[in-house]
Formats: sequence, C-alpha cells, structure tokens
Amino acid sequence: MPVAILLWCVLAYLLVAAFSVGLAKRPFTTSVVYAATALISVVACVTALFCLNSSQIATLRLPLGLPWLGASFHIDALSAFFLVVVNLGTAAASAYALGYGRHETSPERVLPFFAAFLAGMNLVVLADDAFTFLLAWEFMSLTSWALVLAHHRSPENIRASYIYILMASFGTFALLLAYGLLAGPAGHYGFDEIRAHHPDALYSVLVLGLVLIGAGSKAGLVPLHVWLPLAHPAAPSHVSALMSGVMTKVAVYAFIRIVLDLLGPPAWWWGVVVLGLGGITSLMGVLYALMQHDLKRLLAYHTVENIGIIFIGLGLTLAFRANGLMATAALALTAALFHVFNHSIFKSLLFFGSGAILTATGERDMEHLGGLIHRMPLTAFAFLVGCAAISALPPLNGFVSEWLTFQAILLSPELSQWGLKLIVPAVGAMLALSAALAAACFVKAFGITFLGRARTRAAEAAKETDRFSLAVMFGFAAICLLAGILPGFVIDAIAPAVQIILGGHMPHQASVPWLSIVPIAQNRSSYNGLLVFMFIAISASMSAYAIHVLASKVVRRAPAWDGGYPEKSPLTQYTAGSFAQPIRRVFGTLIFRARERVEIPPPGDTRPAKIEVNLEDVIWDVLYAPISGSIAFLADRLNVLQFLTIRRYLTLVFGALVVLLLAIAIWR
Repeated sequence: MPVAILLWCVLAYLLVAAFSVGLAKRPFTTSVVYAATALISVVACVTALFCLNSSQIATLRLPLGLPWLGASFHIDALSAFFLVVVNLGTAAASAYALGYGRHETSPERVLPFFAAFLAGMNLVVLADDAFTFLLAWEFMSLTSWALVLAHHRSPENIRASYIYILMASFGTFALLLAYGLLAGPAGHYGFDEIRAHHPDALYSVLVLGLVLIGAGSKAGLVPLHVWLPLAHPAAPSHVSALMSGVMTKVAVYAFIRIVLDLLGPPAWWWGVVVLGLGGITSLMGVLYALMQHDLKRLLAYHTVENIGIIFIGLGLTLAFRANGLMATAALALTAALFHVFNHSIFKSLLFFGSGAILTATGERDMEHLGGLIHRMPLTAFAFLVGCAAISALPPLNGFVSEWLTFQAILLSPELSQWGLKLIVPAVGAMLALSAALAAACFVKAFGITFLGRARTRAAEAAKETDRFSLAVMFGFAAICLLAGILPGFVIDAIAPAVQIILGGHMPHQASVPWLSIVPIAQNRSSYNGLLVFMFIAISASMSAYAIHVLASKVVRRAPAWDGGYPEKSPLTQYTAGSFAQPIRRVFGTLIFRARERVEIPPPGDTRPAKIEVNLEDVIWDVLYAPISGSIAFLADRLNVLQFLTIRRYLTLVFGALVVLLLAIAIWR
C-alpha cells in the first residue's frame, strides 16, 4: 500500500534523526545519515511516482492525534506530484551533503534536524485532516528553524531565525483559523467532510485571505517574504536548497489543496487578488535580487520572483475556472505545476553551486569572487545551466513553464469580467519585465562570480568541489535540459494532478508529432524544444568551426575585462554594484529609496573617488518596523506586571474574571 510505504519512510527519517542525536560528532555519522536519507528519499520518490502514473488513490487512518478523529493520511495524484518534487529534492540534497557536509563545523546542530525536516515535509503532503496537517506543518517549521539557527554564533543568523520563527508562527495561526472556518460548527476536520460542506460566501472570503497569509508567508509572497532573504543565506547550503526549492513548494501545495480543492467553486474576483499578488511578487522579487551582492541572498530573492510566477498561474486557474473555461484553466494549472517542478530543480542546482563556491572560497559576496571559471570549471558549467534555466532561456525547462503561462495569459480575452480583462494583461506585462530582469540578474551573478579575474586571494586559491556535489549538480543540469527539450512527457505526467482538481487536463502531448507541445490547438501555438536545441547546437558548432578556420592564425592574448586600461588589476572590472547601477537608477528611487553620494577628490589629490549607495527595504520600513516598534513599546509598558504585589495580582485576576463573565453574559 503506497501510503503505508510512505509512512514507513517518514518513520525511517525520524529514526535516522534519533540515531544522529548522540552520534553527530562521530566521523562516520555524517556519511551514514546523508546516505540513509538519500536512500529513503529515493524509495519515497519512486513510490510517489508510481502513484502519479497510475492515478492511484489510497487512504490510511492511524489511532493517533485527536481521540475521535485519529490521524488520516491520503495520497492522490496531486499529493503524489508534490511528493515527487519533495523527495527528488531531498534525495539530491542528501547526496550533495555527502561531500558538502564534511565541511560542516557543527554537525550535531544539523544532522538530527535535517532528517526530521524531511519527515515533516512529507507528512504535510500526506495529511488528510486538518489536525494532522497543522501538526506536520508546525513540525516542518520548527525543524527548519533549527537548521536556520545551526550557525548560532552569528548575530545575523540569530536575527534571521527570530524573524523566521515569528513569520512561521503567524502563518500557522492563520492556517489554524482557516481550517476552523472550514470545519464549521460541526467540527468537520477530515478533508472528505470539509469537501462535502462548503462554507458560505463570507466565510470563503475569510478562508482565502487566511490561506494567502498562512501559505503565502511560507512560500514567500510579497509582502510576507521578509524572512526568506534572511533565512536562506543563514542555513547550510544544502538546507537552503531544500527551503527554497522544496519547502516553498509544500506551501504552494497547501494553497492548492485548500483553495482549489477544499474550499469549493471560486468567485471570479479571487483570480484578481491572486493574480495581483503574483505579479507584484514576481516583479519585486527580481528587482530586490538585482540589488544584491550576496550570492545566496540573490538566489533567495529569486525564489520570491518564481513563487510569484507560480501564483500567476494559480490566479489564472481560479479566473478561468470561475468562468467555466476548464480547458484554459487546465493549461494555467499545468503551467503553475510545471514551474513548481522546474523551480525545485534549477533553484536547488543554483544553491548547490553557491555552496560549492562557499566551500572553495569562504565567500558569498560576489565582489570578493571572480575568475572562478578557471579554477572551478565544472561547477561553473553546472551553475551556468542553472542560470540559463532560471532566466527562462530555451531550450531549458524554465522557458517551457513560463511560455505556457504566457499562452494562458493570451487566452484572457475569453474572460467576461472587466476586472480580469484589465489585470491579466497588466500581470502579463509584469511577468515579461520580470523575465527580462531575471536574465540581466543572472548575467550579473555568473559574470561577476565566474568570469574576469579573481578579486581576492580566496578566489585565487579556490579549487574544484568534491565529486558528490558535482554529480548532483550535473544530474540536475541534465534534468533542466531534458525537461526543456522533452516537455510533453512532463506535461503528461502532471495531467493526473490537474485532472483531480479540475476534472480535466491538457491534451495528451506524447502523441504530438516531432515531440512538439500544443497547449490548446495547432493553429494557435506550438513549441518544439528538441528542434530548438538542435538548431542551437548546430548553429553554435558551425560558428565555432567558422571562427577557427577563417580567423587569423595569429594568437593574441589579453587579460579579460581590462577596460582598455593597461594595468592588470581586478579594479578595472565590472562589479556587482556597477552592473546593476542603470536598473537601480530607473527603479531605485521609487522602490528602494535609493540615494547615491559621490566623493571626488580635488585635482592633485591621489585618493580614490568614492561612491556610497544607500538602499532601504520600503516594505520592512512601512509594514514591519512600526509593528515591531509597537510591540516593543507595549512590552516595555506591560513589563510592570512582573513586579506587582500579591494583592495587586489577586485584584488583577478578579477584574479579569469579572470582565470575562460580563462578556459571556452579553454574548448570550
């Protein structure tokens, strides 16, 4: 029974976590733990893939949890798809950590929580009742918080973990309220009972808002994203890959499960809300990423952008479904789920690459790197594939899912409401702009990190990473290529998950000639990734051959990026700040309150000129800083309650009791 197998895998994760508690400092424990979690993840991934292909539905109830309810676990095509995403990512992270984990300075603070974190993510997707879901959700949050706090001696990491646990607790509370409204007065906590008793319109609106807060805060929707660029750089790199590439997808699963499955038929304006949030998230995420110098923080902000792209697809699904356009809704949902899979692959690949760079140089700041393509050529190639995939360049996988999203946007004239007719093209323009800016951002990330000359001695002394890390990175790079040139097979694999939500799916793609994909009809649009790949490969080969045959035989070597300056200094190269300066000057004043201050010494003064750039996080300043200040103010005022006398404490308790009794009397 597949549910039983998956629950045994969860139990195996927990046993591995228990095993590593007392033996974490032993030299063999790291290899044993990561090898075990990789093996368990492979078993879970194969089981979920079997359920997805066979569209098998299975349920299992255990005598745990609430006495009258127990703990219900369920697998259908939707949960099977997300379990494939989760366990493919966890298997890769575990295999990567076989090499990367040897450099961990505090394995006793990572190994137990790592295995438990994997168990928590699987349990969330398997849960079939509200109590089990929330318990697993909180377990996932707490174990990931412990991993963020693994390097606890850094003040930045402590701040990151504090903000993360606050946002996670706030999100869990919102989901608790949402499930309370879905359960209703009768207390229907099982998902089957919730499906059979849809709430009325007002409660449905409240549930939508609470789910957007609860799942959106975990996924990274703007303005609930503030924890993400802090927590991802603080965690070890293989954990960052899981949090960014996998855990955020568990949050997407929660949104889909509740809003598209449990909540009932949507209203058309739900699509407006989700589309607006998705578009803003996509654009803001990439703009924040462009301003970053820290490589892992840049990747974290790009997770925000890609979550926005996924929610654009989900917003389109809600809009088309509310209008009865089920074929177009299936296209939009397929695009969203395809991007869920794609982002888990290329974002994990990029975090693995950043971990290899961090291990080799000890640096995350791109201003201290450069020239790594000469010292880490294999890592550079794998990282370049990830950069091209996340930039949505054909023939890689990121292009296909974004292309499908645009195809759904182009079908928006079929919608009847003017609100949707106006917002969908606007969101399409925001998506196009974010795609262009993403390409610019990763030209910056790859160019500043790997090209040119080394800017520091740490970069000069870098060496290629270990074979486990390279194998995982090249494996994910191959998946990026295969999913891009053969997308029809991925679309057909996703079809059962779309079917269970919408009652229909995209046309079968494997039967289309020449391995093309046709979203709606041949006369509208089609795409053939294999032909694009062959064209690029042949054109590039012919160009390289022509250059080598027809060019002059005289070889002239010059330093890279010398800027026409005779001194061989890395100071003549582009920096991360100078690369992003034009975009910062266009968007920075409005979005970041950017201010530049230039100091130019007078003639004859040999001191270098200086430029200082000050950027502010407007969302933090406007939304979170006042809340933080208000809480601190109230805490200072309420601190006096700790120093009352016994008589005053008794008076306070008596007064509170009287107020509660009056409230109950008035309520009745």
